[in-house]
Amino acid sequence: MRASDAERERIAEILREAMAEGRLEMEEFETRLDAAYKARTHGELEPLVRDLPGPGAAVAPVAGGRPRTGSTARWPDRVGRPATSGGGFALWGGFRRQGNWTIGRVFTAFAMWGGGHIDLREANFESSEVVVRCFAVMGGIHVTVPPDLNVDVRGIGIMGGFGEHSKDAGIPAPDAPRVRVTGFALMGGVGVERKRSRAERERLRDAEKKSLRDAGSPRLEKGDGGR
Repeated sequence: MRASDAERERIAEILREAMAEGRLEMEEFETRLDAAYKARTHGELEPLVRDLPGPGAAVAPVAGGRPRTGSTARWPDRVGRPATSGGGFALWGGFRRQGNWTIGRVFTAFAMWGGGHIDLREANFESSEVVVRCFAVMGGIHVTVPPDLNVDVRGIGIMGGFGEHSKDAGIPAPDAPRVRVTGFALMGGVGVERKRSRAERERLRDAEKKSLRDAGSPRLEKGDGGR
């Protein structure tokens, strides 16, 4: 069967997680990743993840996915839970939503002479379609999302800023929820940032160090002097 772009990207995500967990060396990861993007059929994709943990066999990982960055559950498992919060309000103060919480299908955030932080990296979602309405008046609202979340930013800045910037660039996953960030910033700012969690960054850093050690990189040899 011919493979789709979404299936190739899903295999690539499995490989990235395997490398981050130390299951693949950097060289082997790069070889398999290149083969994944060049693959044209399921038969070419299957061997790339056959020896990696995944539900079912053959091409099941393509359809089912693997646990996502910053969460112990797959994206489909994080959708459809009862909302624990539908909004945040800050006046001469601040609010914060982070960790293991569930965002409602419509979340309204308001900050005036204050600030708010909405972190979706570990969050669950009431619906696969979520609207985050942000209103900042002489204040600021910061939205942090994982690199593979589908996010559409459509706000307006009036004597202020409303936009997206990425610290960790990523490719949105086909099965991830779609989050639309709207609203306006008046003499204030609303920013959406794609950023991996600290735990994920540490896993990637440890995997890279292990790969360099195994390859005998001089950067990790004793007496290198930090050069």
